[in-house]
Amino acid sequence: MEQRILIHAPAGQDAALAVRVLASGAIDSLACASAGELAQQLSLGAGGVLTVEEALPAGAWQVLNDYARQQADWSDLPILLLTRSGQDSLPLRQAIATLGNLTLLERPVRAVTLITSAHAMLRARARQYQVRESARRKDEFIATLGHELRNPLAPIRSSAAVLSRLYPDAEQITKVRDVIERQVAQLTRLVDDLLDVARITTGKVTLQRQDVLLGQIIGHVVELCQEPASAKGIALTLDLPPQPLLLHADHTRLVQIFSNIVSNAIKFTPPGGHIHISAQMAGEQVQVSLADNGIGLDAEAIPRIFSMFEQSRAPSGQLASGLGIGLSLARQFAELHGGSVQAYSAGAGQGSRFVVTLPAWEAPQSVVAPAAPGPANAAPGAAVRILVVDDNRDAADALQTMFQLDGHVAVVAYDGQQALAQVALAWPRLIVMDLGMPGMDGYETARQVRRLANGRDCLMIALTGWGQGDTRQRTVEAGFDFHLTKPADYMAITALLEQHLASHRARTAQM
Repeated sequence: MEQRILIHAPAGQDAALAVRVLASGAIDSLACASAGELAQQLSLGAGGVLTVEEALPAGAWQVLNDYARQQADWSDLPILLLTRSGQDSLPLRQAIATLGNLTLLERPVRAVTLITSAHAMLRARARQYQVRESARRKDEFIATLGHELRNPLAPIRSSAAVLSRLYPDAEQITKVRDVIERQVAQLTRLVDDLLDVARITTGKVTLQRQDVLLGQIIGHVVELCQEPASAKGIALTLDLPPQPLLLHADHTRLVQIFSNIVSNAIKFTPPGGHIHISAQMAGEQVQVSLADNGIGLDAEAIPRIFSMFEQSRAPSGQLASGLGIGLSLARQFAELHGGSVQAYSAGAGQGSRFVVTLPAWEAPQSVVAPAAPGPANAAPGAAVRILVVDDNRDAADALQTMFQLDGHVAVVAYDGQQALAQVALAWPRLIVMDLGMPGMDGYETARQVRRLANGRDCLMIALTGWGQGDTRQRTVEAGFDFHLTKPADYMAITALLEQHLASHRARTAQM
């Protein structure tokens, strides 16, 4: 399909003649009798299009223009246009201005010229397909890399938590644990950014919209960024409107937008500097300004900083640390919300200001912020039997130890068959299971556990390095109650368990 040339010359014998000429040059082609057929065949794939000037006003221009506007970033459809001799017509000038990758051949055209031009067109198109394939492989590599990096992060985080539980009063252990947790958090953020790049480029980002208050979002961002800012002596200050501002948006993605920008400001602001976050309503939108007194930006650098993998340079000329994707993700997530991100700077040494614009409105007084979560050290409930399933033995064993330290009866299984054997031996109240296991994967294991349940209660949590939306849907269909991406916070798992047990106790009390 993608090696053929589509021919649209509805009048006379031009189409039939062109098919014969191209066939003599071993070029596959298909004559389209109408503009509608041309559009249909383009949707199936084509190496290029050959059409004639007089077909443009009869629908060919509209079809080609629509395709050119909607084609993927890697695509630049080559078009050969056979023109009439003499003065340029209005449709021809319109085609030249809008169709992009256009080559004009004035009739009468020698057969060898048409064949040579068609071969050149197909070679150019083949290079485009190579770019597409390279991009696909890159996206698959990034997604796989993110998954593989997440796997070792889980046992590292759990092992650090075990150290803290075993030696709660040892100052040196506490310092080591804090270092490990900070670095795991940083690695987790880098991995999440890598996975978001793959999701965006493949169109797999789906916003989970809900009504959220701007103040809560900014508060979460300050909480995330306060420690690295304090480490450099950088002051974070706020100036938010007194009235609550409501956004219908994805909470996680909004936090990413602002935290990526603030983290970037921390990186390029010298010790003792400051970062000021303010907001104001502008019509039906809120404008959030994030200003710093850091190294600033040259005018020519501003258009580049939002490009994927673009890394800014310090005044010394040295590349900054990081992947160069945080600001690009911030802008793309803002645009998915119907907003924008703009950067401003008076120049080197003059600081920078980023303005995030998002749809918002003033919240009514009836809107009440949700209650803060309970303390992390809330007293655990009664001991229960827990099954941890993961082919990564370090991850499974570390999580088992954490549950055992909390007094639970925790057992492990390193594959799906072992998990089913443990379920048959004693029914668990909680199963925390990896998805990407060899042999019987987590999905099939979960389905079989649910078939064995016979009405018995069991909370099942999927724990995986894959965080894409289709993975989450598959976990629901397999019978999981929740889906946590690695490295999952142990307290998040225990909070879900406590919530489940509380719900069970409430149901029992009503009987």
